[in-house]
Amino acid sequence: MRTPCDEAVIRSTGAEVPCKAEARIWILAATILGSSIAFIDGTVVNVALPAIQASFHATVVDLQWVIESYGILLAALILVGGSLGDHLGRRLIFVAGVFIFALASAACGVASNIHLLIIARSIQGVGAALLVPGSLAIISQSFDEKSRGRAIGTWSGFTAITTAVGPVLGGWLVEHASWRWVFFLNLPIAVFVVAISLWRIPESRSGVRAGRIDWPGAILSTLGLGSLVIGFVESLDLGWSSPFVFRSLTLGVGSLIAFVFVEAASTSPTLPLSLFKSRSFSGANLLTLFLYAAVGIFFFLFPLNLIQVQGYSATATGTAVLPLILLMFFLSRWSGGLVARYGSRGPLIVGPLIVALAFVLFAVPFIGGSYWRGFFPAMVALGFGMAVSVAPLTTVVMNSLNKDRVGTASGINNAVARVASVLAIAVLGIVMVKAFAFRLNTSLVHFSLAPVVLQDLQANETKLAGLQAPAALDPITRTAVDETIREAFVFGFRIVMVICAGLSLASAALAWSLIPKRS
Repeated sequence: MRTPCDEAVIRSTGAEVPCKAEARIWILAATILGSSIAFIDGTVVNVALPAIQASFHATVVDLQWVIESYGILLAALILVGGSLGDHLGRRLIFVAGVFIFALASAACGVASNIHLLIIARSIQGVGAALLVPGSLAIISQSFDEKSRGRAIGTWSGFTAITTAVGPVLGGWLVEHASWRWVFFLNLPIAVFVVAISLWRIPESRSGVRAGRIDWPGAILSTLGLGSLVIGFVESLDLGWSSPFVFRSLTLGVGSLIAFVFVEAASTSPTLPLSLFKSRSFSGANLLTLFLYAAVGIFFFLFPLNLIQVQGYSATATGTAVLPLILLMFFLSRWSGGLVARYGSRGPLIVGPLIVALAFVLFAVPFIGGSYWRGFFPAMVALGFGMAVSVAPLTTVVMNSLNKDRVGTASGINNAVARVASVLAIAVLGIVMVKAFAFRLNTSLVHFSLAPVVLQDLQANETKLAGLQAPAALDPITRTAVDETIREAFVFGFRIVMVICAGLSLASAALAWSLIPKRS
């Protein structure tokens, strides 16, 4: 049965035959909505974390795994997802990714405990790794060279809008319904995307005989990244002397070393090491690693701060991030003009410096301060700094290699950004818990608490601001202890924000030393 876009099918010769205008609208709609459920999920779930913690009486380690289980598999498999599309069919893999993501979202929504939620989130990560690279690949094959740039721009603009609306809508659902609806919201969107994809999107695959899919590399990268994160995260509960933690970290390091050797010997590597011979490409990815590590841990801790410490509603917390997203959306075209006028190096120095200033500003507010005087200026600075940085960073990545490698280069840079976030939440999450515990224990010395009460508080320190004073305490003491818990969280948050400022400064230094002046 012929589809309305049969004339756009990329035939075995690999020749491009663009879609009709009517079909293009549907293709854009499907790819935008398909990508959006993955992008929205990355921000909305953070807003739901306090509600999830309260529902399951979870620790910060559990919350880390809610985020990390998704991020590990997405980061490790996103390049494989692109390769599978080239080999087996881009529409097939895109639809499979949306279908897997939807099933996993339903499983998240009905999860009866935190462990089932974490397992379902990891399956979501697999689905996202299939659908995210597939969306842009479908656009690239369905539009001719003249209209492709506008189509990608439309895709970028609308995904930015949905990403902006997502936290607000998600926060409203958490506040007025349940955190479970954050996941159920994906289901009708996924049904629409699958239906439109099967009806209107033509199948396409690489016309040139491609090499084998690098399954050994995919397995080693997933095992290495996952084992490292397991070691870091579980050290909070088990301690650094635990044999399990030692074995996890050893397996992680060993797997990543083996991954490098496998990629060097592979004829079709997931991560072509030869690309890193380019000074610009290496510098851009190192900059990405540092900058997105800072952004990743920020978005993990910031909703916890607003909801559990500052007393914001989930809706207000989602709205609080809007200045950043809107600035990045409206300034993206202006930022691209900076590259044309000044090159990428200057903006990639100035942008991270502004981001560093933003993190310093985030370290200033105290409990109960006004959003407009406390967090709003910092959020504006963060949005402006990221707007200045993102377009030049993309330009450097694309221009640092030959045109036939830009797809691989973009995929690697995307994966590096996701790996940065995963590692930052694992490593700086430890810093946050240790700083919180230090401040809490120091402050509790001034209270005349019974040993059993003190032990109970110390045993649950990994709940961070979700920790509550025992109900057996008298009201005055309980209120004072609750205030001490919130102050301890702010203390740890400030330390992490200062570290994030340092990571951003390191990004600017990398741009200064590794990015050519007129790149």
